[in-house]
Amino acid sequence: MEPWIDMTFPEHAYPDAARYCDAYFDRVARALASVDRACIQKAAGILDAAYGSGATVFVCGNGGSSSIADHLACDHLKGVQTDTALRPRVTSLVANVALLTAVANDIGFEDVFVYPLRTLGRRGDVLVTFSASGDSENVVRAVAWARDNGLSTIALTGFSGGRSGALAETHLHVDADNYGVVEDVHQSIMHVLAQHLRQAHMTPELVGGRRF
Repeated sequence: MEPWIDMTFPEHAYPDAARYCDAYFDRVARALASVDRACIQKAAGILDAAYGSGATVFVCGNGGSSSIADHLACDHLKGVQTDTALRPRVTSLVANVALLTAVANDIGFEDVFVYPLRTLGRRGDVLVTFSASGDSENVVRAVAWARDNGLSTIALTGFSGGRSGALAETHLHVDADNYGVVEDVHQSIMHVLAQHLRQAHMTPELVGGRRF
């Protein structure tokens, strides 16, 4: 796989949407192939242990990544426990708009994730972050605090991986430098983790008869 700095997309203008679509999907396929499967397995193990022990999984991100964080909270809290005995505890740090804007206004946007995490997070919990650049200051601060206070950390990044990727215990890096491509792969990884954990805790005869 080529290094991310050689994967700029789009590298030139495309004359029509169909050809842009083909090129975009090709980049998504290459980006999907770039993700280290051992790291996905490690992340799945961390989440499985957290859900089994009653630990809380916190998630965060900015912009489109905040939507993926909220989507994880939905699919992991609701989807993972469907047909299983698991009862995941998942908290999105982007979901409380009143708290987020209060911290941003009164303290600073760089602290919007670490502020509630310092109050709610406990040793043995997990922090999952989504950041295409890996360098959003509010994400980096949250990962640093979590790492220093006994939380497991899973960072999903793109581009060069940034500081959050370097700090995290488990780094799921997407080798691409297009925001849409990176976020599409992050969304796919989120779904893979949710669906894998669900089917792993279902009785075998149920798996083929359920919609995922």
